[in-house]
Amino acid sequence: MITSNIPFILVLLLLAATFIQSGYDKTMYWQDNLSWLKGHFAKTPIKNMVPASLFLILILELVSGILCLAGILQLMMNNQRTFGFYGAVMSCITLIFLLIGQRMAKEYEGAKTIVIYFIPAIIACYWLS
Repeated sequence: MITSNIPFILVLLLLAATFIQSGYDKTMYWQDNLSWLKGHFAKTPIKNMVPASLFLILILELVSGILCLAGILQLMMNNQRTFGFYGAVMSCITLIFLLIGQRMAKEYEGAKTIVIYFIPAIIACYWLS
């Protein structure tokens, strides 16, 4: 069962590691992130919503990462794909939110980097559907 699911497990592990690490960093270094993001979004329509936006992204990242981890466990234990699929979908939604933020801030290089993560996330949606 595990060997037939290795591609799914690896992609979900990539997404889980990405989002759980990012959520951890936001939690442990909240003030540093908030200070930096206030400057990053100073000339955007969300300049007064940075704390709420950061909190929203934190929640999206943690939900995405936890669902991906649950998806790995579900694949390994009973060969089901439900949690993995929802984890991949949430990962795509989270990445779209991040992409919109980077585009609003006119941080086009950062937006390009997000697309690199979006590709395996959308592939996972397709594979796990």
